[in-house]
Amino acid sequence: MRQGAVLIFAKAPIEGLVKTRLIPVIGEEAVTRLYTRLLVRVVDWICTQTPYAVELWVTPDREHPIWPRLAAQYDLSIQLQRGTDLGERMGSAAALALARHRHVALLGVDCPVLAAHHLHQAFDWLSDGDDAVLGPAEDGGYVLLGLNRYHRRLFEGHNWGGGDVAASTREALSALGWRWRELPELWDLDRPQDLQRLQLESPGIYQR
Repeated sequence: MRQGAVLIFAKAPIEGLVKTRLIPVIGEEAVTRLYTRLLVRVVDWICTQTPYAVELWVTPDREHPIWPRLAAQYDLSIQLQRGTDLGERMGSAAALALARHRHVALLGVDCPVLAAHHLHQAFDWLSDGDDAVLGPAEDGGYVLLGLNRYHRRLFEGHNWGGGDVAASTREALSALGWRWRELPELWDLDRPQDLQRLQLESPGIYQR
């Protein structure tokens, strides 16, 4: 069994349900295509460029045809997210995965600049004995959370979707007395103004 596992959190690419803040700018159909490309890109580079086990944690169900297609193409498992909010869903997945693996890294599909070297660095730090690794985002959230252990405090009481999630996670880590390190701050695709940056830095992903 591989010691490290990457937990990718993803929504089914259904029109009107993904990246809703971008819909007024480019429309539901284009947003859904964009989200699908982001999803497939993340799965592809993690499965082909890293040695870690991959678990794709999906919502709202496992019925969308993209899930069995990805499972057939790549060495990964499809897991259903469970919980009433993002924190509960992430915490539940982390607790389950840490029963199977020594180190885990939780991430989404919205950061087009997250790359293999970031993931390798996170797992190297976890292997060296750090309790956690935080990958902060420019908007105040985070794009990655690496863990060697679980505590529900990391996933409770945060303003998910707000601009202080990274800060409140640091507070939780400090209160627990854990040792952690941080990756360089990265940006993720969330707001309409991020589309122009995506077009400049990752033109292959942004196709109207």
